[in-house]
Amino acid sequence: MTNLTQPGAGAALQLRALAAHEELDGGTLADAPELPGLRALIRESWQRSAGFKANPDNPAAPLAMDLDELEDYRRQHPLAAIMPVINKLLVQPSHDSGLLVAVGDEVGRLLWVDGDPALQRRAEGMMFVPGADWSEATVGTSAPGTALALGRGIQISGAEHYQRTVHPWSCTAVPFHDPDSGAVLGVVDITGTATAVAPHTLSLVEATVAAAQAQLRVERLQLAASLASRPARRRSAGSASRSPRVGAKEGSLYRNSLQLLGRDQALLSLEGKSVVLSARHSEILALLGSHPDGLSAEELSVLLYPGDGSTMTLRAEMVRLRKVLQQLNPSAVPESRPYKLTMDLVPDSGQVLNCLQRGAHRIALEIYRGAVLPKSEAPGIIELRDRVSSLMREAVLTDGSAETLLKYAELPEARDDVGVRRAALKLLPARSPKRAAVVADLERLEAELSA
Repeated sequence: MTNLTQPGAGAALQLRALAAHEELDGGTLADAPELPGLRALIRESWQRSAGFKANPDNPAAPLAMDLDELEDYRRQHPLAAIMPVINKLLVQPSHDSGLLVAVGDEVGRLLWVDGDPALQRRAEGMMFVPGADWSEATVGTSAPGTALALGRGIQISGAEHYQRTVHPWSCTAVPFHDPDSGAVLGVVDITGTATAVAPHTLSLVEATVAAAQAQLRVERLQLAASLASRPARRRSAGSASRSPRVGAKEGSLYRNSLQLLGRDQALLSLEGKSVVLSARHSEILALLGSHPDGLSAEELSVLLYPGDGSTMTLRAEMVRLRKVLQQLNPSAVPESRPYKLTMDLVPDSGQVLNCLQRGAHRIALEIYRGAVLPKSEAPGIIELRDRVSSLMREAVLTDGSAETLLKYAELPEARDDVGVRRAALKLLPARSPKRAAVVADLERLEAELSA
């Protein structure tokens, strides 16, 4: 990695980066120039930024979440558990060092920003604040967004930023990976002046992230041991001998989830183990997940099979489903009479509905990846699919910004949605470069309808 603080190197780099900015024309890279003055990773990031239509002349990052949404989202986010480590190792030392510490989620939205008070006030001018979107797709090249795009630590100095208002700043960021699954949970960033890109700054952030990952792993192991010991204590006290429900809301950090949105076959994840289910098993778990009090064989058959459902066929499917779940976790096998889940499973469709009920439609759209099991013809799934999709569309049309509407329009189910595009066109600024694409879409749809 280039030493951005080496004498003379920083000034030369800034001059080359400023010269490269002259190649930018309204947020695009004319004829994809080579831009030889830039580091390769910066050049590639600029090209991605241009592809996303990020505007280098935007004065500030957009706010992706209001205060109520932000507070609720932060409470539920996995990174909330490691904030004490970040606070001790980075935030507290930063108050007197002329630096800011930011922690963002996996899509580049800042969740916490703390540090030098004077610097915080300056950073507000470019909306480097909690709730703002600093992804590459939105603001172009920046340490938080580019670190997430590359999946590794990165340092961005001054004019290497794609957005010109960020040129007085430099930053270092490192992605935070789940210690068990390896999935990206978010990003940790230090922002400030030249010291923010010193070589030791990158090492410091990497060490802090490693310490926080280790702490999260220790907490999970301690919690797993605690949960495993509880049934034995209950039995010794003469209480019920049944094991606690898998993933019950007892402060567990494990995520038992069922991904149904935009998928023909659900992805089931239980305590770090995942399996892609068959189409029928996907439907069964989706229906049981949306009926926590359970369903009789007759009720489940009606929801599962078009026409006259056979309980004999259902029982055969349940035998096969139990074998699949037994291999993942014996405690996850559903009960019978009625059929009922023994775990607190969180379908992504349920997360979307919960967010919509709270008015957190931006978060709901981040979770929403498309219709529930789009190819399923099960009556109960069709009803669930229609309910989630219609509520999602209604929320976006009622409260969505232009960016939210355009993001929704990219979904397969909204490909031919004239109403969404007309609503976005009304909200887009008159000089927005995005208007042309929306108008072209509307002309295409109107031509198809007239034909």
